[in-house]
Amino acid sequence: MTDLTEELTLESVLEIWQSTTARLEQTHLTLQAEVRRLTAELEEKNRQLAKKNRLADLGQMAGHVAHEVRNHLVPLTLYLSLLRRQQTASSSASTSGFTSLQLLDKIDTNLNSMRTMVHDLLNFTANRQPQWTTFHLGGLIDELMDEIRSQCSAHGIRLSSQVAPQVTLSADIDMVRSAIRNLLLNAVDALADGGTLTVDAQRDGQALRIDVVDDGPGIPPELQARLFDPFFTTKATGTGLGLSIVERIMESHAGVVRVQTRVPQGTCFSLYFPLIALPHLSEGTRS
Repeated sequence: MTDLTEELTLESVLEIWQSTTARLEQTHLTLQAEVRRLTAELEEKNRQLAKKNRLADLGQMAGHVAHEVRNHLVPLTLYLSLLRRQQTASSSASTSGFTSLQLLDKIDTNLNSMRTMVHDLLNFTANRQPQWTTFHLGGLIDELMDEIRSQCSAHGIRLSSQVAPQVTLSADIDMVRSAIRNLLLNAVDALADGGTLTVDAQRDGQALRIDVVDDGPGIPPELQARLFDPFFTTKATGTGLGLSIVERIMESHAGVVRVQTRVPQGTCFSLYFPLIALPHLSEGTRS
C-alpha cells in the first residue's frame, strides 16, 4: 500500500512538473512573440520619429536658405539697377557715389556669400563616408595657413604651427582639411583686433588631438552649449553651419570635437581622432 501511494505521488509530481514545464514553455514563446512585436513597433516609431526630425530639419533649412537668398538678392538687384543707370548714362559714376567697378565688386561679394552658403549646405547635408588615406598632418596645416596668411597679416594676427613634421594621420584628407579650415576661419574672425593663432597636434591617451587655439576674447559660457547647433551663429553674416560640419566630420571618423575657454583669455577647439580606430597613427606621432 505504501509503495502504491509513493508511486502515485511520484507520478503526480511528474505530471505536475511536465504540466508546469509546458506552461512555462508556452509562456516563454508568448513573451518572445510579444517582445518581437514590441521591438518591431518601437523600430517603426523610431523610423517615424527620425522622419519627422528630418522633415523638421529640412523645414528649418529651407527657411534659412530662403532668408539668406533674399538678403543677398535685394542688394544685388539694387547694385544691378545702379549699374544699368550708369551704363545707360555712359557715366563712370552715378548719384549713388559708386563707380561701376565698385558696384561690380559689391555684386561679386554678394555672389560669393551665396556661393559659400550653398557650399556649406551641400557639406552639411552630404552623407559620404571617409576615403581613408595616410598623410603628414604638418603639410596640410602649412597649406591651410598659407591660404589665410595675407588675411591674418592685414589684421595683425600671428600664425604658429607646432605640429611635428613626423605626425601622420589616417583619415579623409579632404574632410580633415574642411574641418580645420572652418576652425581657422572662426579663429580669424575672433581675432579682429589681432592676436595669435596656433595649431598643435599630439598624442592624448588613445587619440591624436589637434588643437586650434586663439587668444581672442573667448566664447561666453551661455553660448558654448549652442555652438554646434545648425544655423546658430553670432556673426552678422554666415550660415551658422561651419561647426556643425566639423562635428559631422569628426563623427564620421569615430572622433569628437570639443571646445574650452583658455585662461586668461582665448578659445581652444580640439579634434580627437581615435588611435584604436586608426591604427596607422601609432607611428609618427609624438607623446
